[in-house]
Amino acid sequence: MPHDSPTQLRAILEDVRTIALVGASEKTNRPSHEVMVYLQQHGYRVLPVNPRIAGRQLLGETVVADLPSLPEPVDMVDVFLAPERTDAIIDQAIALKIPTLWLQIGVINETGVARAEAAGLITVMDRCTKREITRLGLPPILA
Repeated sequence: MPHDSPTQLRAILEDVRTIALVGASEKTNRPSHEVMVYLQQHGYRVLPVNPRIAGRQLLGETVVADLPSLPEPVDMVDVFLAPERTDAIIDQAIALKIPTLWLQIGVINETGVARAEAAGLITVMDRCTKREITRLGLPPILA
């Protein structure tokens, strides 16, 4: 069962330092762009993942095509994809043993989340990292 209590969400967001943001966009009007900016301003290292713009720079980071292409380990995968496109990402997160899988608002994949949990990942589904940080009143991460 996905983690969704305030206590669980607080623990996740306080422990995470490096986030792979899947579905990152260079378009400033996209929620993924807005959330990436917010997370960076809040002190998280955010590595953008998007095969369409892989190799380009986005907000000071090089975009990679997929999770196996990340230049370093991450603590969490934050997914901005249509639910039907999440299975491959979930499988990559499991294979890479990324500790936390976070599916954004409207991104619901019950079977994928069950697979991730069975593999030992902490999961959050249908929640926004930016909204939860604000709602919980979390201070910025200090380096």
